[in-house]
Amino acid sequence: MTAIRRGRLVAVEGIDGTGKSTLVLALARSLRLRGYSVAVRREPADRRLGRLAQEASVRDAWTGAVYFTVDRHLARPALLAALRTHDLVVSDRSYFSTVAYQGSALPARERRRVESLQRGASIPPDLVLLLDLSPAAALERLGARSSVRAPLERRRTLARVAAAYRRLARRERWRVLDASRPRSELVAEALRAIDPPGRRARWRRSGDQR
Repeated sequence: MTAIRRGRLVAVEGIDGTGKSTLVLALARSLRLRGYSVAVRREPADRRLGRLAQEASVRDAWTGAVYFTVDRHLARPALLAALRTHDLVVSDRSYFSTVAYQGSALPARERRRVESLQRGASIPPDLVLLLDLSPAAALERLGARSSVRAPLERRRTLARVAAAYRRLARRERWRVLDASRPRSELVAEALRAIDPPGRRARWRRSGDQR
């Protein structure tokens, strides 16, 4: 039986420090003002699993990827429920975070296995907004926020992951946004990508057959 999905999944991606959480909340507010029902989520859904995944990733990227995959699998029913009851689900990260962070530390064959696991555990985004920022600028923002660094918030790691994101962004359904721009400009550009003229009627249908 074909599952019914009403809503669209929009993922905001980027290295740590690019302003993903801020953009997600601003987009949700703006989209609600336009009349959309919007759910907001973030990954990892389980903070304990997220901490384990980050700590493991420093020692072994594959183990870290498995932890994130488990988190995504456990969160999948809630994501499906949100997609069935909302026009849009805006997510702070998606499985592409694991492909970029853990996958980029692995050989090509294992990287493909990581992405395959993510696709089985979660839902592919309908649109990915990539906040692109240099690792130096991202670390400066992170330093202003807290003096304590997460395990993966290191310049070399962020440079590797930023390059991986740029390769992923060559795919369809990705839009790259310059994260150094003012927030208002970022929100406006993101809204144009999510809600372009002429698409609203199609996105406000009562349901899609997938």
